[in-house]
Amino acid sequence: MGFAFLFQLLLLSAFSIGVSKGQLSVGFYANTCPDAESIVSSVVRNAAQSSSNIPPVLLRLHFHDCFVEGCDGSILIENGPNAERHAFGHQGVGGFEVIEQAKAQLEAICPGVVSCADIVALAARDAIVLANGPSYDVPTGRRDGRVSDVSLAANMPDVSDSIQLLKDKFLQKGLSETDLVLLSSAHTIGTTACFFMTKRLYNFSPGVGSDPAISPDFLPELKSICPQNGDVNVRLPMDRGSEQTFDKQILDNVRNGFAVLESDARLYDDDTTRMAVDSYFGFLSPIFGSSFEADFVDSIVKMGQIGVKTGSAGEIRRVCTAFN
Repeated sequence: MGFAFLFQLLLLSAFSIGVSKGQLSVGFYANTCPDAESIVSSVVRNAAQSSSNIPPVLLRLHFHDCFVEGCDGSILIENGPNAERHAFGHQGVGGFEVIEQAKAQLEAICPGVVSCADIVALAARDAIVLANGPSYDVPTGRRDGRVSDVSLAANMPDVSDSIQLLKDKFLQKGLSETDLVLLSSAHTIGTTACFFMTKRLYNFSPGVGSDPAISPDFLPELKSICPQNGDVNVRLPMDRGSEQTFDKQILDNVRNGFAVLESDARLYDDDTTRMAVDSYFGFLSPIFGSSFEADFVDSIVKMGQIGVKTGSAGEIRRVCTAFN
């Protein structure tokens, strides 16, 4: 009987090892490439010194990578006009050269060890820190995908999506309504183009020129930056008043009609997402309420595990723009 119990215990241990081996873990490269995370941080920091736009660009890159084929670096591939990165939903996504630079440095000291997908996730964390946002542990161990096709990005969340459609798209990725609110708040840093504002300002719906959710105090300001038939490439901050600092100001703007992006404004159209937004404000919220920074970290770590490839799946690319 003792032998049978011991045999069962050994089986259970073997199963547990098999399960954990296929998952992401903090410090995955501690033995195989101990300087991996510090190298990525250094590259991101240096890039940000040259351009203040680098932090929001790298944060957005992580989101767009994870929402197509999972967090597997598929958006980095450049294999012609049908590459995923050329999808309409990926317009304006950048930061590729920063990821490639980090990869080159890592290949020089740890060839074939650190995945491009992990570099993207680490760079997003470092970008948030540079914008005075929270630092957090990034579970690593992702492997790079072997598929990149423009058609696979057809269902990216869009600025003109209804709140129900946004909720559905996030739910399909295993993300909740609260995750939708928190990940949308990544718009606290960075800019958008007037191209994405035209419908909201001048053709919101039949018989209604502008989105009624826009505060009357804010509408003239938006229209002056993005005049009708003006230059659609002009850029404006997504978080009015706090575009270079990672904070919850973006959610306060949503509450008060100062959201720039239509999709952000829609967060206040739904009871569940409205409650999530409001939970970060109020007289007692700093003491007894939810922590915006801690909750954001939970959501982005959760997002970073969508459809990951681990173990023997995928590959470790030599360069991030091409399959091996």
